Amino acid sequence: MSVGLVIVSHSDKIAVGIGELAVQMAPTTRVVPAGGLDDGAIGTSFEKITRAIAEADAGAGVVLLCDLGSAILTAETALDFLADDQRQRVVIADAPIVEGAVAAAVAAETGGDLADVVTAAESANRPGGEAQEAPAQTNEGASSEALTARTTLVNKDGLHARPAADFVKRASDFEAAVTVNGVNAKSLLRIMSLGLGVGSELTLSASGPDAQDALDALVELIGSGFGEA
Repeated sequence: MSVGLVIVSHSDKIAVGIGELAVQMAPTTRVVPAGGLDDGAIGTSFEKITRAIAEADAGAGVVLLCDLGSAILTAETALDFLADDQRQRVVIADAPIVEGAVAAAVAAETGGDLADVVTAAESANRPGGEAQEAPAQTNEGASSEALTARTTLVNKDGLHARPAADFVKRASDFEAAVTVNGVNAKSLLRIMSLGLGVGSELTLSASGPDAQDALDALVELIGSGFGEA
């Protein structure tokens, strides 16, 4: 059971397109478009948003991404009419609709809870998608000294959206705090902001109880070319 997303736009085509983009990176996450009026005209629909929330909600909560101020107003009205128990697990993220939706979808795909998904979406408001960096592992008995590995991107398009999402999802499988070229390897927007193309040198660093396993898995993933090489 994962957090669902609702994409609220004045345009049905925009909402559907953003949803398709998000699902490319988070194929098992519920991403439901709620764009345009019921007759397909430009605008936002209370009924569409309400139906989309119901469809996206599997019990773990729903995050809404909105394109303009009036979309937020319509979404807030829809939330006001939800039952109290559902209302507590539905949040409108203060985030740009495209970048926020992509970051939120990957966070949901990797098992983030409602707060995690909102934080991921709203990280798009900060330069380079900066979110609070993952803290160093403090597990008893775990070494605080970071392990490092170096490798080279071999897929022709580099760390564009889909392979970057694959990288983040794989990094999130481990407890270790992991960085790539100095940025949080579990933050999609941070990874994409690096603009890494084919031939780019990567320095991976990991600390925590499964640091070596994390490095081995990520180096293997990069070496595979993400299925694109």
